[in-house]
Amino acid sequence: MRPVVLLETTAPAQSLVWQGDSLVDLVGGRVWNPADGEHRTVTGYGPAFDRSVVSSSGRHSVVYAERGTRALLVQGSRVVRELTRSPYHAEDFDYPVALGVLPDGREILVHCPEEYNVLHVEEAESGKCLTSGPRGDRDVFHSRLSVSQDGRHLLVAGWVWHPYGIAEVFDLEATVTDPAALDGPGVLPMEPGIDAEVESACWLDGDRLVVATGEEFLDDEELPALGPRELGVWSLAERRWMHRSRVDFTIGTLLAEGGRVVSLHGHPRLIDVTTGVVLAEWPEVAVARREGAYGVTHVPTPVAALHPDGTRLAVAQTGSIAVIRLPDPGEGQAP
Repeated sequence: MRPVVLLETTAPAQSLVWQGDSLVDLVGGRVWNPADGEHRTVTGYGPAFDRSVVSSSGRHSVVYAERGTRALLVQGSRVVRELTRSPYHAEDFDYPVALGVLPDGREILVHCPEEYNVLHVEEAESGKCLTSGPRGDRDVFHSRLSVSQDGRHLLVAGWVWHPYGIAEVFDLEATVTDPAALDGPGVLPMEPGIDAEVESACWLDGDRLVVATGEEFLDDEELPALGPRELGVWSLAERRWMHRSRVDFTIGTLLAEGGRVVSLHGHPRLIDVTTGVVLAEWPEVAVARREGAYGVTHVPTPVAALHPDGTRLAVAQTGSIAVIRLPDPGEGQAP
């Protein structure tokens, strides 16, 4: 097993993002570097916020209260504007927010500023709403939003009232010309769709997404759908499941790393998405056992960040940050 490097912290990191070889907690205003430890940054945002998301360009970030209604859109250390969401069941599910870049280069903010079930797309810098006009709504609690790397699609890993986790994908280019496209079922077909509760989902690239399911399922029909306790890779272009693998553990939160994913539940695992095989795992690194975007507040979402080059995973611990060197794709099973 590869060694884990621990960076000591004066308080638990509330958010993590890589900047070169340094790790930054935007919420707490701290930075860690393996060479010289922890330092304060110019800006911290206080106890009202506990999570953050950063745009792929690094220009914009959002600090927010995961189970609250307040958020700030930030550029560098400058607060661009305050954000909010509906208070309806805000304490019961994760704040819906994502940053992305459209194919034409515009940086966007996606969130639910008015109603829990109505998504909006805005130009990040100006705040201009690209999805105004007559809108409908569906009884879906949008959460865990993420924009594909090519800026063409939006992934939602939210839930409906049972409660029951779901995944949806929307065509962002279509929504800019027809905002009502965000109010429909999106571009994922019902069949062969997902026949079990969605636990988490993430993008592998601009075409493929990975979906993990839990034990609860809708029925037991023999359909070519993603069933309970499975990990699946869906292709938007081919409109089919390219891979489906049964797993015997809870996957929890997902982070994509090339053709592999990192599973965060109990401890980190590196998984081959084509087979579901665990390539490496680190049981000595504790991770919250969080499942889905809704539910209890005493089990937090893990605070973790993959380095952009895919070589390192940082995971917040109680008094440190564990930095894990991931095996190269060609190494197979880690020793």
